[in-house]
Amino acid sequence: MESIKGKWALVTGASRGIGALVADKLADYGCNLVLHSRSIAHLDKIAEKAKQKGVKVMTVAANLEDENEVRAMLKKIDDEGLNIEYVLNNAGIQVTYRSEIFDTPAVDFVDSLKVNVIAPMIICYHYLPRMMKAGYGRIVNTTSGIDKEPQQAAYSASKAGLDKVTKDLGTLVEGTNVMINLIDPGWCRTDLGGPKAPNAPESAVTGAVLGVFLSDKKSGRIISAQDFAYMSVEDAVRKFEVLSN
Repeated sequence: MESIKGKWALVTGASRGIGALVADKLADYGCNLVLHSRSIAHLDKIAEKAKQKGVKVMTVAANLEDENEVRAMLKKIDDEGLNIEYVLNNAGIQVTYRSEIFDTPAVDFVDSLKVNVIAPMIICYHYLPRMMKAGYGRIVNTTSGIDKEPQQAAYSASKAGLDKVTKDLGTLVEGTNVMINLIDPGWCRTDLGGPKAPNAPESAVTGAVLGVFLSDKKSGRIISAQDFAYMSVEDAVRKFEVLSN
């Protein structure tokens, strides 16, 4: 299993929900963290908790709907001289559930694409070439298993776009020690998933970080987090290796 101790990871959407839990899990394994949210203040608690575990933490803010803010965030990280070896694009938005399907406004698609596709791709395009040059790195993009719900067409279309671009980028690094994969956390009780979801966000954490710890040099896969619910990372890696063979 990959050792991440002393290395740096960028986690977007880290102030709450699965993102906060992912940051906490990475800190358990000694990984230094760059934590992103819309507001720096929203990151205070999770940053302090991580620091108490002995890791270094940098916090950054950006509205992912704004391309300029995303690029400014990346420049700020670069200016600190940090070598980001792990990227977990966790942040996302789910726009209004449209019961009147045929009245879905175009802005739903525009906003969804900005946050769920364009922002993570800017981040991928920033770090993936560096990882390829260094011969090492992991990117984990968060997708969704949502299907056959035209009331949420904008959200599902954006995730389908993220899937396609991630898989295509995966062809550039297949067979190398740079890996880019997708994680489907399942329907969880987060701000995005809502209170009626069947799964606690804690159930998705191991699966959400699994792509960081894998070393099989394969990319472009969708990892179902619920297949590894409440498992240790070590056990999840072993299970994944068995399932993949």
